Amino acid sequence: MRYDELEAAIVRLVRDAGEDNLRTFGAETVVRLVRDEAALDPADQDQLDPDAAAALGAACENVLTAGPAELRAQLTRIDDGILADGDMDPELLSVITALEHWTTYLETGLRGELYELAIRSIEQVDFQVSADLGDFLAEPEMAAEYARITRLLTA
Repeated sequence: MRYDELEAAIVRLVRDAGEDNLRTFGAETVVRLVRDEAALDPADQDQLDPDAAAALGAACENVLTAGPAELRAQLTRIDDGILADGDMDPELLSVITALEHWTTYLETGLRGELYELAIRSIEQVDFQVSADLGDFLAEPEMAAEYARITRLLTA
C-alpha cells in the first residue's frame, strides 16, 4: 500500500466509525503517543520553561481523565513556555501535537482530529522503522499499527 492509499484508507475508517469506536480509538492512540513523555531526553525538556514542562507532565499524566478545558489550559501554559526558537525536537513536538488533536476532538467532536492522531501514530512508527513510501505496510511494525487502527475503528 502506498502512503497516499494509506491516508485515504484512514480517512474512510474515521469517516465510517461509530462514536464509541472513535472515542476508544482516540483515547488509546493519544495515550500511545504521549506515554513516553517522561522518557523524553532531558535536553528536549530544556525547550520548555519550568511551568510549561510541569504542564506537559500534568497533561500527559491526566490525558484521559482531564476535561477539555483543563487540557486546553495545560496546552496554553505549554505554548506560553516554549523556549525553542523554531526547531523543536520532533519527539517533543509529536507529544504536544497529539495533546492538541485530542483536546480539540474533545472540544469539538471533529473526526478530522482523530484522523490526525492516526497519522501521528503512523508517523511515530515510520520514525522508528523508516517505511518505504511505495509499500508502506511492508515493515511488520507498520502493518501492525495499521491493523491496530483498523481494529479500533471497526470493532
